[in-house]
Amino acid sequence: MKQSKAGGKVSGYARVGAGAVGSGALRVSRAWAEAGAGVQKEVVDLSSIAFAVDAPARSKTQRLGAKERSTMRNVALDLGTRKISFCEVLANEVVVRRTVTSLGALDDLLGKDAAPARVAVEACREAWHVHGELTKRGHEVLLVDTSRVRQLGIGQHGRKTDRIDAEVLARAVERGTIPVAHLLSPERQQLRKELGVRRALVETRAQYVVIVRGLLRADGITLGRCDTEHFVSHVRRASLSAEQRQNIAPLVLILEKVNEQLVAVDARLETVCAREPAVAALTTTPGVGLIVAAAFVSVIDEAKRFRHAHQVQAYVGLVPSENSSGERRRIGSITKHGNGYLRSMLVQAAWSILRTADRHDPLRVWAEQVAERRGKRIAVVALARRLAGVLWAIWRDGTVYDAAWIGQRSQRGLERQAQEADVRAAAMKRAAHKAKVRMRPQRRRTAATTPA
Repeated sequence: MKQSKAGGKVSGYARVGAGAVGSGALRVSRAWAEAGAGVQKEVVDLSSIAFAVDAPARSKTQRLGAKERSTMRNVALDLGTRKISFCEVLANEVVVRRTVTSLGALDDLLGKDAAPARVAVEACREAWHVHGELTKRGHEVLLVDTSRVRQLGIGQHGRKTDRIDAEVLARAVERGTIPVAHLLSPERQQLRKELGVRRALVETRAQYVVIVRGLLRADGITLGRCDTEHFVSHVRRASLSAEQRQNIAPLVLILEKVNEQLVAVDARLETVCAREPAVAALTTTPGVGLIVAAAFVSVIDEAKRFRHAHQVQAYVGLVPSENSSGERRRIGSITKHGNGYLRSMLVQAAWSILRTADRHDPLRVWAEQVAERRGKRIAVVALARRLAGVLWAIWRDGTVYDAAWIGQRSQRGLERQAQEADVRAAAMKRAAHKAKVRMRPQRRRTAATTPA
């Protein structure tokens, strides 16, 4: 037992980790004991004042730093499909490194009896389960934002392996520079899973429909257009030979089963969405049905974690990319960061608004005006971006779609745009006049020196 500066007894790391078993845990304990032999002290909990015993009572720069060190270990896991890479860092040195096939193989290092640790895990589907398991064991799990891991050094110098990635993340945990990602609530996780199952079934059905059409087209038979859910009955009514029906029979049978499962999944989705008041409110927007609203809720999770609509639009990757430097500014296509499924759903909803919504709906009017200037494709993406902001505002305010309010905002935006165009034209006219005045003396000198 060591005496702290305040005079109280503080237990060492080795005592905290006494319940841990295995050579890895023993190496960690020895490393902490050796590191504690210097000026710093190892303690179970940091002091309550500025994480240091001698911290000043008022805001003041601490030149000597804290006198203590937390016993929270700095750990990172790289989750692979077959293996998990474990790395623990202490005082900028790797003290434990291990590769296992399951999380259970790390019970001696991350079990209930092991010393508490901050564990960094890259955000992925497996991370939900790992987060729940490690949190139950008393560890603090940090979900890493995968879109910003390169800032930590992952993939630098052309070297990227699971072991290296785990070490880079563990060092970032020790420095306190982990870019933390948002953890979906259990309800949103379940909703995301249901949507994932439905998406897989829809894509499977679309793939089999394309295959059946291709096989029949190879025999010179072109099936007419129809809704995808009615494709099976459309095939049965078509004039096909016995050989052709026998050829596509296995695919048609699978399509029938997929349609049955889609009906069951849609019923489950309706039950899940009935417990989400926000979904019903979002479906009052033109072009937005149950699936689009559910996808939006499952990705955003909490409306109030965003300060304004532009953050939501950037979160789903619908804002323009930018590559500017100095006085040069270059705006490119959308970033396409974030959830691709939600982004595609918003684009489909935008197409639906542009084609089928009420002609006087402000969203459609605005999109048509953009299409006249920039074309339909750019107008649809712009409308999808604006739709994301509208859905977020509806959810944040707990209201429904109000066409009159949207129209007023659109009108103000158009008036501001027209005003900006007038101001820009006047400014360019003044600039041209200034250039003309500036060139007058030079023209006079040129005329005077030019021989007659």
